[in-house]
Amino acid sequence: MTQTSATSWVVMGVSGSGKSSVGQQLAQALRCPFIEGDAFHAPENIARMSAGIALSDADRAGWLSALGEEIRRARRQHGGYVLSCSALKRQYRDSLRQADPALRFAHLHGEAALLAQRMAGRNAHFMPPSLLLSQLATLQPLEADEAGIVLDIRNSTEQLVHRILTQSGAAVR
Repeated sequence: MTQTSATSWVVMGVSGSGKSSVGQQLAQALRCPFIEGDAFHAPENIARMSAGIALSDADRAGWLSALGEEIRRARRQHGGYVLSCSALKRQYRDSLRQADPALRFAHLHGEAALLAQRMAGRNAHFMPPSLLLSQLATLQPLEADEAGIVLDIRNSTEQLVHRILTQSGAAVR
């Protein structure tokens, strides 16, 4: 698979949706860098989430700013990139688009029961299953004027990546 243009993607969704797995495979297919959004959380935010405390908009502001800087750097150095980021609210996505107006979003969507099952099966992740309902309540779906695609997480990672590649116009072999 080769990239036909420097398209940049944010693989978004609530915890347990598979953002990192899909994002890593998509970046590999597009031959561009993968940016793990969780790596940009301040230690205080990780501690809050680990303790089962949902982040506020103010808590997320520094994280979104750091992601914006990383997006600008990746765009300058590589053209395209793939970022895993919950991007739960429109205002968060707008903040990311300020760093790169051409961003496209792949929203990994699934039922709460499946998401909870996936979260319960993870090892060594700071986000406890107890925060899933908070994330689902915060989630604002992509709006008609936002470039992106909504994907069902019941599909395999390979199927999800294929759909994103098809959407981006990348050659699929």
